[in-house]
Amino acid sequence: MSITKKELLERQSWPLWYKVDWSKMQIDMFLREYSEKEVYISFSGGKDSRVLTHLVREVCGYRNVTAVFLDTWMEYPEIRQFVKTFDNVETIKPDKSMKQIIADCGWNFPSKDIAELIEALRKPNPPKWAINKINGLDKNGNYSEYRQMYKKWKVLVDAPFKISRKCCQEMKEKPVQKWEKKTGKHPILGLMADESANREKAYLKSGCLTFGKTKEYDVETGEWIIIGSDRPMARPMGFWTENDVLQYIYENKLSIAAPYGDIIEVGQIEGQMNLFDVGAARNCEGCKFRTTGEQRTGCMFCPVGCHLDGFAKFKRLKQTHPKLYEYCMDELGEREVLSWIDRNIVQKSSEKIIVA
Repeated sequence: MSITKKELLERQSWPLWYKVDWSKMQIDMFLREYSEKEVYISFSGGKDSRVLTHLVREVCGYRNVTAVFLDTWMEYPEIRQFVKTFDNVETIKPDKSMKQIIADCGWNFPSKDIAELIEALRKPNPPKWAINKINGLDKNGNYSEYRQMYKKWKVLVDAPFKISRKCCQEMKEKPVQKWEKKTGKHPILGLMADESANREKAYLKSGCLTFGKTKEYDVETGEWIIIGSDRPMARPMGFWTENDVLQYIYENKLSIAAPYGDIIEVGQIEGQMNLFDVGAARNCEGCKFRTTGEQRTGCMFCPVGCHLDGFAKFKRLKQTHPKLYEYCMDELGEREVLSWIDRNIVQKSSEKIIVA
């Protein structure tokens, strides 16, 4: 069921204990519609899906729900080892090698939204929507304050490497769709609205649960409208925030993969103990938390957002996993990609105008 932005903000402001109760209710509702054998947990080995797995199996008691790990070849080795410590996990893989996916699809930079836009603009006859968007215009060709941010990415049209969002489709979406079609199982996802504009839009459209396509009567128009999708799914943590996830792991003393390091309160010195660590009761509501290692894991080679922090992700990768770093830079050809981004995005801007 769709919700408003105001309702989402209200849910995001709830205390964590209430969010846990609400998420538990969503999981129970989904499992009343589908049996444990008809659903699966999308388990990446990351901190969000770690919390999701704990909620489904430990808090709600659905211990027989299969977790599915998508091994894209580019997870941190420690993530892959961490996944092996859990029972009832099925691993699926892409049909293509990473080198083939990059050769066919190119690089997803600087975001899925913009990568899709650049791919459209590179066509022999670019669609009007793409031309308008890159020039800061709305779909009708009028000035759009919001779309002014796209103008700075015109320089990417002439970048000497392929750009698209299709690597994610080949590496993640297609293998999952193939597995779902084969098994008939429906996903329980740890996606949260505060992670991106696209995920917020998806959550606003369907809320926590989607039970396939249904009809809903619109009292204003007097018509029946189709809502939902052909893919039933649950997003029981859709209204959680990043800090909620960290607080939940901290309070419940959950194990997490090594690349994250430890979870500590903002302001706490790494390695310093506090009363909570030695068993003293306390209320963590309002506390802010952070990881001492990676903030997010996922694909080690992915260049999304790398221009924002001086390529820090790749600098850390070079120190912690030098062989994998060399593979990304040389075998996948990422060294040239990052060098071009540094010269043309980080160090300067472009004023090039694209016309119809």
